[in-house]
Amino acid sequence: MKLALLSDIHANALAMQACLAKARDEGANQIALLGDLVGYGPDPAAVVQLSRQLQAEGAWVLRGNHDTLAADPPAEPRTHDEQGARWTHDQLDTDQHAWLARLPLDHEAGPCYLVHASADAPPRWRYVNNPVVAADSLNAARQRPAVRYVLGGHVHLQALYYQGRGRSLMLHEPTPGVAIPVPGHRHWLATIGSVGQPRDGNCAAGFAILDTDSAQLTFHRVRYDVGAVVAQARRRGLPANIIRRLQEGR
Repeated sequence: MKLALLSDIHANALAMQACLAKARDEGANQIALLGDLVGYGPDPAAVVQLSRQLQAEGAWVLRGNHDTLAADPPAEPRTHDEQGARWTHDQLDTDQHAWLARLPLDHEAGPCYLVHASADAPPRWRYVNNPVVAADSLNAARQRPAVRYVLGGHVHLQALYYQGRGRSLMLHEPTPGVAIPVPGHRHWLATIGSVGQPRDGNCAAGFAILDTDSAQLTFHRVRYDVGAVVAQARRRGLPANIIRRLQEGR
């Protein structure tokens, strides 16, 4: 299986399409969307429509914290995220709200455990951004005998954690396009980056492909027309900080 892993699309349809095209070029035969399909970006309806189409074709689709909030935002938003969720909610119809709310928080498939945030408590939306939290997530997934790979998003950064000779996890910072051996005799945890809003100073869309047959994981960055998405965001009146994040990748 060549599994294409996309997360944190954040209503950026152009970036999503670019990553899907790259995944097809790389021979991916299974797609997983790991949550936060919407939120922040200017085109939630198009992303939801494409995600539903992919799901109908066999893709695995998870729910993230922004999807959860957009499906049922508070009546009186107070934070920036809640205000954005209300705007997103208003761009979608009732059927789309219900579809987002029904999406699962995790999915197990063979050696892979898929989750938006942390495997130890998916509904808490913990950020797996250091070896301690990564260990909590990986240890929880180890209770599932078949699982060797924990694959998630949420942090908008690309990283790979694994158990070395010591007790703490080791962190590997991947190079885009370079396959990393991830043999099944070890346990691995990857955060695959963000399609629609990277935060590492590089505005190129990020995703990854896991080849379970060759036991290799490859992180990718894909250039797309950021300017077109920025222009769309401005037309729709999105906040300046969202536009800046698109332009700067942080």
